[in-house]
Amino acid sequence: MNKYYADTSIWIDLYEDRKGFNNEKLGDYALDLFYFIIDKNHKLIISDMLIKELGINYTTAQINGMMKIYGNLIEKVKITTKQRDEAKKLSLERNLPYGDALHAIIARDNNLILVTRDNHFKKLTDISKYYKPEELI
Repeated sequence: MNKYYADTSIWIDLYEDRKGFNNEKLGDYALDLFYFIIDKNHKLIISDMLIKELGINYTTAQINGMMKIYGNLIEKVKITTKQRDEAKKLSLERNLPYGDALHAIIARDNNLILVTRDNHFKKLTDISKYYKPEELI
């Protein structure tokens, strides 16, 4: 069973049915990935950091609604102080958002498949490899 860690950008693509350059259907790619995860009975992993980032734009009720349909396929991982400290250091050293560094560390430490569109992760491939949704389906 594979475990996927979808970055905040993927959840937003899905929830807002966002479009990319040239009208690329980012929301559809995210939805197809989540359907794939459901179909294969894989796990979708979340963290407090993901919830915190989503909370910038959405209410708790909206976030719960996003995730409710995935039910028992969702697992939550705990973030350690060591991971937070490493993320702070990486963020400063590489001039990256703290959350992105932490997401990469969470994926690495929990052996998760990191899914994102965020270009910041190009500076974190030594921490965790990442994929776009359409690369996995």
